[in-house]
Amino acid sequence: MAPPKNRRPGFSRRAQYGLFAGYVVAVLGALLGLLLIVTAWVDPAGHNAIRALISDVTSPVSSALRSSVRATGASGTAVLEYFDAGSKNAALREELTIARRKLIEARATEYENRRLKRLLGIAEADSSAIVAARLTSSSASSSRRFAMLNAGSVHGVTTGQPVRGPDGLVGRVIEIGRGTARVQLITDTGNVVPVIRVTDGLPAIATGNGDGSIDIRALTATGNVFKPGDVFITSGTGGVYPPKIPVAIAITASGDGAMARPLANPAKLDYAVVLPVFVPIVANAPVAPPEEGTE
Repeated sequence: MAPPKNRRPGFSRRAQYGLFAGYVVAVLGALLGLLLIVTAWVDPAGHNAIRALISDVTSPVSSALRSSVRATGASGTAVLEYFDAGSKNAALREELTIARRKLIEARATEYENRRLKRLLGIAEADSSAIVAARLTSSSASSSRRFAMLNAGSVHGVTTGQPVRGPDGLVGRVIEIGRGTARVQLITDTGNVVPVIRVTDGLPAIATGNGDGSIDIRALTATGNVFKPGDVFITSGTGGVYPPKIPVAIAITASGDGAMARPLANPAKLDYAVVLPVFVPIVANAPVAPPEEGTE
């Protein structure tokens, strides 16, 4: 049997009230629409007034809904930016690391260029320089202090020649090969260098201690002659080392001696210049006048 066409919603009062409210809203909506149509056709001014009234009534609701939509959109954007901040921070950290690495490389290149320019200036100032070469290694823990120079007999290097860097005297060549040479550093216990103090030319002897420092001893015992900060250069006495090459600076002083550090640190030195052995010029001895009665 077919169900009846007019079906009641049942015995539920809530369903009945809901159905009744729907009918009321539909009827009111239809009446309101009809009213708007009639007023728009009969009285346009009244129709505009009604529209303005409806806008005034619904404006707060529309504003509240619009604010809610904007707040929801802003919250969504904030959440997305929060989750995206991690990847952005990682990218920024990577860029910062790359920039820091490039800055360090640029500073290292600039420092190396300055040192090479100073070394080039030394080689140009001393036209008798044999060769400029790289120091490949130096002993730091042994009691003996040596360094290897990347130049040998094929470059004109011979034993006994002094070696200097941009900051001062390094040592002298004691062994040579075809492409390498062994340099005895001025901090070695077997190296003795005649020096003078820059301020007054006081003569002294610089001897290596084997621990990276240099012992300075005055040739004349005149009491407390040295003080910290005194700078010593080669004197040229006895040959081998040319004069006026920086050697060391005094750190502590006691009596007629001083403890000094070399101005040229082999551990930080990359390049050095090999100089010819210095031979001091000996003045000609005066010739005695001939005795009377001799031809």
